[in-house]
Amino acid sequence: MPVLDMLCRDPRITRLTLIEPDVYKPHNVHRHLFPASAVGQPKAALAANWLRERRPELMVDILQTDLCDPVAAGAIEDAARQCDIGVCAADNEPAKLHWDALMRRSGKPWTLGEVLSGGIGGFVHWFAPGGPCYGCVASHLKRSVEVDKPAAPDYSQPGGAVHETTIPASKAAIAVIAALHAQISLQLLEQGNTYDPGFCSLLFSLDKVPGIFEEAFRPIRFRIARSPNCLVCGSQTTVANLDAALEQALARVSGE
Repeated sequence: MPVLDMLCRDPRITRLTLIEPDVYKPHNVHRHLFPASAVGQPKAALAANWLRERRPELMVDILQTDLCDPVAAGAIEDAARQCDIGVCAADNEPAKLHWDALMRRSGKPWTLGEVLSGGIGGFVHWFAPGGPCYGCVASHLKRSVEVDKPAAPDYSQPGGAVHETTIPASKAAIAVIAALHAQISLQLLEQGNTYDPGFCSLLFSLDKVPGIFEEAFRPIRFRIARSPNCLVCGSQTTVANLDAALEQALARVSGE
């Protein structure tokens, strides 16, 4: 919601398609823009109302569905074909890989923001047709930099039945990374194929953490090339969807 709010206040954004399946929950309140009275309502509808109150002229389409739901695949593909850029703020790997495949099939650039566990920093990535995919970038960063903290329970839901593997970030930390994400998205929208900020991925530290970040508020830029060995977009991988890519990846591993 923070990156959506900042993006859609810009007059260059004239139409938005929002894909969001979730319902607003009590533990969302302290990090969100919506009030406690909105708990139980669909996040997509809340977001659409928020945006229309600030920009009545903005065209807002809602797809209240999981990104990976095959029932909604046709509508999502149509939206991707019509957009200028894609903006992803998903927090799980299957959704990120699915979104990447969707954008590459549609030939559209897109951006991704990721806040690290505990709000110690975050990544902003941008992707262009023909460039490295999310798989290339994630693989490179996993080899190059270690930024994960040990698994910890979700302190926003004490006593909950399910523990998350990350410590929730503060709203302030989320807002910093969201602002960078929004700025890069707007520049990509404005400059199109000529866009080149000097990096593919930007890592921005927000805290000094021994063994992870030497200093706070430091940008670290990564130029990452497309990998010919990438199991998702490599030269030997021609696929129509993520499921097929995963099947080919498993076949290669078992063959070795």
